[in-house]
Amino acid sequence: MNNLFVYLETENGVVAEVSLELLTKGRSLANELGCRLEAIVAGVNTDAVAKQVIQYGVDVLHIFDDERLYPYTTLPHTSILVELFKKEQPQICLMGATIIGRDLGPRVSSALGSGLTADCTSLEIGDHEEKKANKVYENLLYQIRPAFGGSIVAWIINPDCRPQMATVREGVMKKEILDKNYKGEIIVHDVNEYVSESDFVVSVIDRHIEVSKVNIKDSPIIVAGGYGVGSKENFDLLYKLANVLGAEVGASRAAVDAGFAEADRQIGQTGVTVRPKLYIACGISGQIQHIAGMQESSLIISINNDPNAPINAIADYVINGDVETVVPKLIKYYRQNSK
Repeated sequence: MNNLFVYLETENGVVAEVSLELLTKGRSLANELGCRLEAIVAGVNTDAVAKQVIQYGVDVLHIFDDERLYPYTTLPHTSILVELFKKEQPQICLMGATIIGRDLGPRVSSALGSGLTADCTSLEIGDHEEKKANKVYENLLYQIRPAFGGSIVAWIINPDCRPQMATVREGVMKKEILDKNYKGEIIVHDVNEYVSESDFVVSVIDRHIEVSKVNIKDSPIIVAGGYGVGSKENFDLLYKLANVLGAEVGASRAAVDAGFAEADRQIGQTGVTVRPKLYIACGISGQIQHIAGMQESSLIISINNDPNAPINAIADYVINGDVETVVPKLIKYYRQNSK
């Protein structure tokens, strides 16, 4: 009762990265609250899932194993969570801000009459004082996300309704195994007790997943370009620098909108969140939407002809100059010094 739950997304028995990240964050939040961390998996190959997730500090894993639950469809997964939450009365539920999470989360929160904050970039536990009502709420979930086009950061709370629900973007939380020998309880549920036949009215006849050819998220070095790069041709300089460094090329939303780079290279609030060891920002002004997707980089170098560009404030090193002048010199001298 009143524990913290994480909904796990799986594909062919493999747990999604964002779900593992939420388990790590969930374990930390559960420790603060003094409650248990519980997880839910609905699908097939659940034995493989159990081996993956218990080590992240999961105290209880709820398993719903049925071939009809994979691939994901809305109605049965909604029924499972709604009915399980009516029994277990969790205080918090976390999901990934994915296609599935954005479909499932609102349906569950609506059915239970609870609130939901989408696309969170941070989660914290704290108290809140309602001065007009002269009431203090303790140990609330602060659901933190950019708002109004990224111009502010909103701290959202749900004082009265439970569970407090939030979806979180992939990459904004760190993924860390707690203990490979962690002992957790596994509860296998009878799916038929939670789902009616009518929930399976929709079935997936054929399914095709296009895997992205770009792997920005896992690259240790990223060379990212913004609208300030100037053109698609100038973006070729970034590819040359990336090739020399063994890096991936990323882009701001403005650069993608201008046609300088492909959409799957977009970094920021509406793109991918990254944590590379080295992030080279070329011609990027540094609006909050972009910074939200790369501010956890270990080392940030900004190349910009505007000395007052916002990104310079978070950069470890700033090179003031034009991209088309600075980048060729970086390539030249890196090659000279790496021989």
